Parts: sequence; structure tokens; C-alpha cells
Amino acid sequence: MTLADIGAAQVMQAVEEFDRLGRRAFLERYGFGPSRTYRLVVDGRSYDSKAIVGAAHGHLPGQRPLKPSEFSGGLDHAVRLLTDLGFRVERSSAVEADADADRLVERIAKLRVASTVGGPRLYQPITLLWAVGRALRGEPRMLSWEETATALRGLLGRHGLRGERPRPDYPVLALHRAGLWSLEGHTGEVPSAHGDAALHQWFSEQRPEGGLAAPVHALVAGSGQARVAVVGAIVERFFDGLDEVPLLEEVGLYEDSVADDPVHDGDAGPVDPVAAAAQYEKWCALVDRREARDGVRYRERTVRDPLRSGPARRAVLIRCGDRCENPECPGQPDDRTDRGLPLLEVDHVVELAAGGRDHPSQMVALCPNCHAVKTRGRSRDRLREILLEVALERHRRGPLPS
Repeated sequence: MTLADIGAAQVMQAVEEFDRLGRRAFLERYGFGPSRTYRLVVDGRSYDSKAIVGAAHGHLPGQRPLKPSEFSGGLDHAVRLLTDLGFRVERSSAVEADADADRLVERIAKLRVASTVGGPRLYQPITLLWAVGRALRGEPRMLSWEETATALRGLLGRHGLRGERPRPDYPVLALHRAGLWSLEGHTGEVPSAHGDAALHQWFSEQRPEGGLAAPVHALVAGSGQARVAVVGAIVERFFDGLDEVPLLEEVGLYEDSVADDPVHDGDAGPVDPVAAAAQYEKWCALVDRREARDGVRYRERTVRDPLRSGPARRAVLIRCGDRCENPECPGQPDDRTDRGLPLLEVDHVVELAAGGRDHPSQMVALCPNCHAVKTRGRSRDRLREILLEVALERHRRGPLPS
């Protein structure tokens, strides 16, 4: 069989596998590097086009996946196949095509920003957090300059804690130069983020549309794990000594949904145990990192932190293998949610107000019946002792097969 034998069904099987494993594990499984020039786009999510085609070949009856050396990913081969099948393939710069969570975190750590005596200026982090919040809510990636400027002026005015002026042109141009922001609909070169009147004039004349670079937007819109990692990296680098919570609340990133993936048909189903273990470790690492930061900065206004609780909840749901973690559970309901997921609720064994932690080692997944017993049943004290041991043991052991 040849590339021409691959159909849309095989491509979608590879896409679903990519979503299930995550980008890094998918590329490692099939031996591909990141796509440098062309990216497959499905439902707003970005995929390495050549790797998808190579994996898709393995979904043909009696065939194996293709190795990178066995075919070309260029316009006359993998790209043509995908476009002929009706898929959208986008060309992007090498910088943008490299976007995954780890690389994006690295790029945030290397952003060039102006500094004050108190710390780095907040122009770029405020702009990034605003755009990530929009991606989480499924709002359009690109906005008119007028809409962008209005939103950012307000945010900079309210949350510019290091003397930032309400100048949205500065961060937009700086992020564009860093490869994290797209500007479209203009003519000529985009200026650098220097000067004053000249920048006003350029935006007034050009009125470009703008937003996160497409692969970056697809990443933070489609992966809760990537989104939490990116938000955490921004907060850790730029908000040391500051209270970022009011800003996160306003842009919609201070709630448990910050860690959630979007709903897609067919999300439910068996999960590769290796991928589940890797995902569990990543979620726990994000929780540990946030907890370590908060450990040196006790915040009186709240005990619960969605940047910990959201990832911790996701980790527990991966770990439980779709089953209630109460060893005495009489049997959880067979019914499922509209997404096809088991009826499970993640709960703290020790309440936060009583000194508990937003951490998988002190949280469990319970069916509605067991959750009710743990919360208000006569045997709740005994059950909580059991569940605390279970949570710690399950955390040490890792995910169960689903």
C-alpha cells in the first residue's frame, strides 16, 4: 500500500491517538520530530502533519506505520494527501510550528521585558493571560485592533502594578517580535515596540487584526495541561511579590475549568496506560510547583487555588481508571455523563479549611453514593481514615488501567 491508500478515517484515527497521548509521546512513539513548516488543523487544534500521515498508514488493514525516512512531508506528498482528503493544512514559521507546552514555557522564560526596581514590567504577561483566557472560553483567536486596544487598556489600567501605562501597542508588538502573536491585514513591516507617536500612527493607519499565533492558540485552547503550565510560568516569572489573583479572576483563569480540555465527541474510552502515567506525573508536577510557590506566600484571602485544585482534580480522574476509589464501594452507577464519562466526583479527604491539601495524595474519586457517605454519613469518620490511606497509596502507585 502507498500514501494514496490512506483515507480520512485513518487520518482521524491518528488525530485521536495524538490527542490521547499528547504531542511529545505521539512523536516519540512513531519516531518523528516536530513539523517545521506544515501543520494539520482539525477543529482549531494543530497537529504535526507528517507524523499524522505516518501513523495513519498503520491504521490501514495489515499495514504498519511509516517511518520518517520512508516518505516526504512536503507539498507534493503528505500535505497534498491531507488537502486532497479535505483537511486544512497551514504553513507556519519554524518558531510557531515548534509550539508545545514545554517549548512555550521556555519561550515565556526568555521573553525580553523592561524592568523596574520592583520587578519586570507586566505589559506582556497581562496581554498573554488575557489571550489565554479568551482561548479557554472558545472565543475567536483574532480580534480587530479596536477591540484588542479597548480590552488591554482597561486591563493595564486596573492591573498594571509596576507603573504600566495603558498602551496596548507595546505588548502586542513585543509578543509579535517574539513569535507569539499574529498581526494580519497590514501592509509593510511591523514596527518594533519602541517610540510613541510613530506607533500610534502605525496602528491608526493599519488597524491590523491580532491574536495569539495559531499554534500557540491551538495549544492553550485544546490542552488544559498546557494551559496550566503556561499560566503558572507567567505568574511565576512576572508576579513575584504581587497578587495576581484579581487579574486571573478578571480574565477567567482563576477557576477549576482552567485545567479542563474542551469537549469532543469520542473523548471517552480506553486510555493508553503509558500515556496515563505520563499525564498523571505532569499534572502532579504542576500541582507540586504551585504548592511550593504558595508555601512561601500564604494568602489570607483564600485557601483554595484553582491553579492547584484544577490540575489535582484532573490527576485523580486519570489515576482512578474510571472507578470509585472507595474500596468498600457497593457499586457505582452504570450510567454515564453526556460525554460518556463515569459518574465520579473528586473530593478532598481532609477539607481545606481543616488543613487539607489541594493534592492528589489527599484527594479521591468517589461515586455519588460514596461521596454522600463520606460527606454526611454516620460512618464518615471511619471512611475518611480509609480514604486517606487509599489516596496516598494510589498516588504512590499511579493510574489504574481504565
